[in-house]
Amino acid sequence: MAHFIELYDTTLRDGTQAENFNLSVEDKIRITMALDELGIDYIEGGWPGSNPVSVEYFERMQTIVLKHAKLAAFGSTRHFRNRPEQDPNLIALLNAKTPAVTIFGKSWDIHVRDALHIELEDNLLLIEDTLAFLRPYVEHLFYDAEHFFDGFKNNEDYALSTLESAVNGGAETIILCDTNGGTLPHEIPQIIRRVQEYLAERFKTVHLGIHSHNDSETAVANALIAVSETKVRQIQGTINGFGERCGNANLTSIIPALVFKMGVECEVRKNIDTLYTTSRLVNELANLPHNRYQAYVGESAFAHKGGIHVSAVKHNPLTYEHIAPDKVGNIRRILISDQSGRANILHKAKQWDLKLAPDDPLLPTIIAELKTLENAGYQYEGAEASFELLMRRAMGLQRNYFKFESFRVMNHKYQMDKPPLTEATIRLFIGGSEVHTAAMGDGPVNALDSAIRKALTQFYPCLAEMELTDYKVRVLSGEHGTEARVRVLVESKDRHSSWGTVGVSVNIIEASWQALVDSINYKLMKEDLRKPPATP
Repeated sequence: MAHFIELYDTTLRDGTQAENFNLSVEDKIRITMALDELGIDYIEGGWPGSNPVSVEYFERMQTIVLKHAKLAAFGSTRHFRNRPEQDPNLIALLNAKTPAVTIFGKSWDIHVRDALHIELEDNLLLIEDTLAFLRPYVEHLFYDAEHFFDGFKNNEDYALSTLESAVNGGAETIILCDTNGGTLPHEIPQIIRRVQEYLAERFKTVHLGIHSHNDSETAVANALIAVSETKVRQIQGTINGFGERCGNANLTSIIPALVFKMGVECEVRKNIDTLYTTSRLVNELANLPHNRYQAYVGESAFAHKGGIHVSAVKHNPLTYEHIAPDKVGNIRRILISDQSGRANILHKAKQWDLKLAPDDPLLPTIIAELKTLENAGYQYEGAEASFELLMRRAMGLQRNYFKFESFRVMNHKYQMDKPPLTEATIRLFIGGSEVHTAAMGDGPVNALDSAIRKALTQFYPCLAEMELTDYKVRVLSGEHGTEARVRVLVESKDRHSSWGTVGVSVNIIEASWQALVDSINYKLMKEDLRKPPATP
């Protein structure tokens, strides 16, 4: 029987502790949905009550049904001065109403004395009665043994006794954490086997997991060796390895290794070809650059530039590729070839019900336009609506709903201690009629968005239900200082769905305008597709 692994993603909690990594509530929900589609088993949403974003996230997630994943709330053992039923942290965990709860506690005696300032026996009591209090209220109860490997090496007996307290309290899975990231792969099996031996002597069934950090550049190796050598049940990590300091175990590296190289059974196996797009989505929503050299999901992971490599790969990709790129949703890139991206485009055409054959003469045209735009800075992983519009225009399927003639945006800073007044003016044509409108706004993009809506809603009432939910700007190159190009990513939604669009320019207003226009065109296109066909 194949070894089964639970994959536990903590991008939304541990990942957000990375420097410059920030997510809105909308971002967290969108990532949650993507992780669910990927097949992640548990998604740790954050620490309920720790900040307004987490509070709103857990409230909104109570109305969202996930297909496979189970949402987990994260928190600590109770405060020493509080009884469990009176501890605000534990009450917040229950109020989150998640099927899974993960509690972390101290395994290292140094932390008990120097961080909690309590006796070692008191810490054992905190662990056991915290978990015992939660056990009747949650479907799955996990215990993260914080700093376990360092604690084990410093005081083996005490570290093991903390795990015994956790199992006595009702934890079904104990996750051994290398919180400081200093443990090396050769140390992992011996320590876990000792844990297994200790728990087997005392309990009938206890599952183990591993949570490794990357401060020694071994987080992925530590997780994989824990699976191969000791058969742990759960791996915790983050998409793209985001996390505090040097990051966490990178699930985008761990998952393909488990599936394709180790034969491990996991739900993600069914949807692993979406790994690439999931990786890109997290980067885009965090407004962070993609690591092109990242294993499996980086742009350069299957890129071949020239010479003998290209010749060999064209004859047999196995000569210079350890797996086929499409297995994880990536593509092979022969940098001197016009074939790059062909399979990806055909895949999207099928997904959007566009009739595009491999030998269609339009395909090279779409590829060429895509390459030109990507060279200019466009990225479509977080803006698939813009890419669908691009394909439909190339195929002659995109209706021209309006024609823009001009726009103007003015900022008037009339008093230094007050915000500026911003006004946008739009001139466009719809069906031969000229429309000229103006609108005020909280900043130039909001004013421009308001003016466009004001001009178009009278002709297309469905736009009234559409709203802009997120707006991100990334400077693409600092070579020219304030003249550098920027990429604007806009997220919009209506009562049916949400979608992302993109614009690129040296002018931030121009880039924003491109993204806003694409967003409106996409909404109108979708409304057309929803209409029933006309009866003959």
